[in-house]
Parts: sequence; structure tokens; C-alpha cells
Amino acid sequence: MDFNIDAKDRKARACTIKTAHSTIQTPVFMPVGTQATVKALDSNDMLSLGAKIILANTYHLYLRPKSELIKEFGGLHGFTKFNNSFLTDSGGFQAFSLSDISKTKDDGIEFKSHIDGSKHFFTPKKVLDIQYDLNSDIMMVLDDLVALPNTKERIKASITRTTNWAKEALDYHEENKSKGKGTKQNLFAIIQGGTDKEFRKISAQSLCELEGFDGYAIGGLAVGETNLQMYDTVEWTTSFMPEQKPRYLMGVGTPEDLIENIQRGVDMFDCVMPTRNARNGTLFTSFGRLNIKNAKFKNDPLPIDETCGCYTCQNYSRAYLNHLIRAGEISYFRLSSLHNLYYYLNLMKEAREAIINSSFKQFKKDFYAKREKT
Repeated sequence: MDFNIDAKDRKARACTIKTAHSTIQTPVFMPVGTQATVKALDSNDMLSLGAKIILANTYHLYLRPKSELIKEFGGLHGFTKFNNSFLTDSGGFQAFSLSDISKTKDDGIEFKSHIDGSKHFFTPKKVLDIQYDLNSDIMMVLDDLVALPNTKERIKASITRTTNWAKEALDYHEENKSKGKGTKQNLFAIIQGGTDKEFRKISAQSLCELEGFDGYAIGGLAVGETNLQMYDTVEWTTSFMPEQKPRYLMGVGTPEDLIENIQRGVDMFDCVMPTRNARNGTLFTSFGRLNIKNAKFKNDPLPIDETCGCYTCQNYSRAYLNHLIRAGEISYFRLSSLHNLYYYLNLMKEAREAIINSSFKQFKKDFYAKREKT
């Protein structure tokens, strides 16, 4: 991985990341392709949107169709025909979200498949082996994620496990690279610690002392804390993260969350929000959210957003989309998802341009002002 900071505007950064498969300009939003597909869209759709990197889910692909099968097709790129970059998570979040069928131990995470109930065990090495099969450009280490709020004892155990697992993963990756395996794959560590500043500092410093990681993520947020707690935690944590490495905030979030955290020095984001909300009728626009199911749009000839350049807004009316979702037509999912992802990706482009022009403060002010008019 090549990483370069192209410009800074206070803490906000415009960077370039080069992987084996694409050149990624930040700030960047990564669409979520849980099952090796962004729901309702295919690789051509993602390329037409200009997506340079998408996220795939290690846990789900390990269970179905199985990572060994994906390897036979040339990894995720050959399997999906999306030839730009992939980031794969480690499965830690799924263990957290499926806590009723999983158990965290000091050496890994034991869980039952949500598909057939079969038992499995993820270790730091196991999740890398899966990601080697997937041939993702960025691999996330296994981490111990906890819900918030939580006890200091549980959060302390989380950061201790996360650091130990990260070291084990890093050593294993270096060993494999020396044998010619995974040489073009990059490894990111994940900082934990809840919203406790001291724990975040300990986690960040202990992980950053482990030389060899290609980037660092902030995990364990957007899991129950307030927005203000999230923003304060991110601002505090980034101060302990290396300047010359990518910074990734996992699982966040709303357009407002992205803008606020770009201001605090974050480069990379992912979230299911744009596609999930699209399918449920909520569309993101320059003037805020729009519920396309609302009866007032039944005869509306306007596009979703008159300032939007996406395929959907350039070709279809609110009235048509209102009809599609009310009729339960599958085409609605594609058209709405194209719009929401275009909005997110374009927002990142505009933020980058503002950083390069040293006008991010005004950009943020205008971003909120447009929402206040509606």
C-alpha cells in the first residue's frame, strides 16, 4: 500500500491510498457488500458510481459460499467481477451482534452459524486465513467489540484481548509474507476502548507501538453511545494515531457523522445506512432526508434531488419511485440504492475538494445550512 497526504485543512485530511487494485482518494465512503454484493446492485453499478473500494463480510462469506470456493474463482475480484479494491472485516462485529450464539474467549471467538447452527471458532490466525482466500486488499484483525455502556472491567478485557490478537495477527501476516503469501494484502489494527479516554489512549498506543500495520481503525463506536460521545472519542483517539497511516472509522454512519468525523481527522468510512435506508424508503439529499413513501410524492414530477447527478435523478421522478415502492417492485431497490450511494460518494468528493481548497469550515457550514431550510 502506498499512502500520501495530499492536503490538510486543520485536522481534516485529503489523502491517496494505492492498493494492488485501485487508487483511492479520501475521504472515502466504502459501500457495504456483506455477501460479496452491495444489495440490489452489481459490479457494473458500483463502477458506474465510481466506487474504488467496497467492504465485504468475512464472517458471512466464510459460512456461505465458503472462502475456499471464492478462492477458486480468483478471490473476491474474480468472483464478483468488481476489479477495484475490497476491504474485509474480521468477523468480530458479527460475534458482537450475534452474542446470543457466540462466546468470546482469550484465544478467540466461539460461535454458532446463524444459517445451520454448526459450531465454529475464530482465532486471529483463522480470520487471516479466510481473508487470504478472499484476497482482499485490506484485511482487518480480529477484535473484541463490546456494547456501550459497559463496565470498566469488560472494556479493559476488550482492549487487552484486542491488542494480544492484533500482535498475533501481525506476526502471522509477516510470517506468511516471508513465504510469498498475502504480499499484496494490507493489515489494519482496530482500536477499542469504548468512550473511556484512558482506555482509548491505552489501546491506541499499544497497537501503534506494534510496527508493521498498514493502517488503523477506530472500532467499537455507533454501538449505543450518543453522537457527541462518538465525536469526542474520535477526536481524542485520532490524536494518538500515526499521521502517515490511513484512519478508518468503522460502521459510521449518517451524512452528518461523516462530515463531523472528517473534521476530526478520519479518512475512511463504511455503513449499511445508505442502502438499507434506500430499501426502506428513506432517501438522502442535499436538503436532508426524504421519505419517498409519503403520499405527497404521488404526483410529484421532480427528481429526488434537483441538484443530484445520479442515474436515478437524471431519469426518474419522485412520482415513479413512489409508485415503485408502494407496488413492491424490485426495481425500486436498485434505483433508490443508486441514488443514496451516489449521494454518499459525491459528498466525500465535495469534502475532499473543500479540504484541498482550505475551505472545509465553510463547506461544513453550507452543508448544515441547506438542511435548515427545509
